[in-house]
Amino acid sequence: MFLRATWPSRPAYDNPFNPFVDFDRLRQHMLSVLDTTMDSEVRPSADVSPAVNLSEDKDNLYIRAELPGMKLADLSISALPKSISIAGKRAFADEPGNVSYHRKERAEGVFSRALSLPTEIAPDKVEARYSDGVLSLTLPKSEAAKPRQIAVKS
Repeated sequence: MFLRATWPSRPAYDNPFNPFVDFDRLRQHMLSVLDTTMDSEVRPSADVSPAVNLSEDKDNLYIRAELPGMKLADLSISALPKSISIAGKRAFADEPGNVSYHRKERAEGVFSRALSLPTEIAPDKVEARYSDGVLSLTLPKSEAAKPRQIAVKS
């Protein structure tokens, strides 16, 4: 590990009356914690909240959210002029019998995701589609947020 290669294994101050001895114990403890977490095959589990992309063009904002295996009945979307929220419950089929996991990266549970939008939208005109595990939202910009062409008079 990098820290072990660059930090000496035993500092020069071995005197028990030296105030740095406590720092040495702390350093050794931190190295052991880093060794156990970095070398382990256990990875942190995935977040239940979906990954989201937000893009825009001249007339609309677009949101794409990854929601594989979700049922439409477990999904809720609400829109305000400057924000949108996606909430739901992700659940997977129970494993048969009494199983023990070696790796569990697919998270399940309740999630709620609120996104602030860069411009105002028309909440009553939002369209939502769900296909192949991807939720696609089309958020039309409000008329006040759209750019206007200004005629120059002479």
